[in-house]
Amino acid sequence: MRRLFWLALGVTVGVLAMRKLSKAAQRMTPSGIAGSFGAALGDLAEAVRDFAGDVRAGMNEHEAALRAGSGIDGSLGARPEDMS
Repeated sequence: MRRLFWLALGVTVGVLAMRKLSKAAQRMTPSGIAGSFGAALGDLAEAVRDFAGDVRAGMNEHEAALRAGSGIDGSLGARPEDMS
């Protein structure tokens, strides 16, 4: 009974090790590297898009504050009741 247990344990460990090694070997093939590279580029593009959106929103806020402060938007000298 003990031998059967150890045999089953050895087979299980061997199968798990082979799966892990074959996945690692697949990642090292040209197609595996290309897939990883493509996913990384997609993530980078999304991060750049998010950053550009944040910068654009900040620019719009700052421009609105400058317009309000300089009176370009027509609110300089206006009473608060007139702005609503």
